[in-house]
Amino acid sequence: MSVIIPTHNEAQAIERVLADIPSDLTTEVIVVDSNSNDGTPEIAARLGARVVQEPLRGYGRACLTGLAMADSPDVVVFLDGDYSDRPSELPILLAPIIEGRADITLGSRLQDRRSAETLPWQQAFGNRLAARLIRLLYGVKITDLGPFRAGRADVLRALALEETTYGWAVEMILKGAVAGFCVVEVPVSYYPRIGKSKISGTLKGTVGAAWFILSLIVRYYFRHRRAGRARSA
Repeated sequence: MSVIIPTHNEAQAIERVLADIPSDLTTEVIVVDSNSNDGTPEIAARLGARVVQEPLRGYGRACLTGLAMADSPDVVVFLDGDYSDRPSELPILLAPIIEGRADITLGSRLQDRRSAETLPWQQAFGNRLAARLIRLLYGVKITDLGPFRAGRADVLRALALEETTYGWAVEMILKGAVAGFCVVEVPVSYYPRIGKSKISGTLKGTVGAAWFILSLIVRYYFRHRRAGRARSA
């Protein structure tokens, strides 16, 4: 199993993140760093992670770079480098895949009341809204679009993911649902991140992310419907 961690100036948290990853479940840890100037890649390399430089910004771009660099894993895990999610909960995330009940698993921060209250209100509201829209249009029963997630490597590559921003996280769900793969959600803990969020920490970032994600959900739905009509014509 490969663990991919996108980072940008996570020096305060990255050591804790790497220390908590269960070594018995992991074959490699890839830190995809985007122009950190606080020593994040040096700390990660010192602690045994494989550090890959991705000079172009974008959460999705970092995840795609890590996926392309992964060394033939059976499962790939994506995890933020801010220690808001707990790597020690990897067994919870992996269980549905290991048991053959899921192709992709999503860690929900909103199923647990304490974790839901810790998440910034605007972020919790936006995630719930997007999750309900996905359930309505795609039939996938989720509550959150959390970044702590895992997927079979062959499934992730078959989806041909291409979003380079935070839309990448929702693209995985939408394409997975349309392709008929099983997407399962499991409850995970959430804690205040160490350091400032690049998205939800600002009003502009929060509004921009919410608008982009909601519009992507709707646009992809109608694009899929048009493609279906064209195939049946």
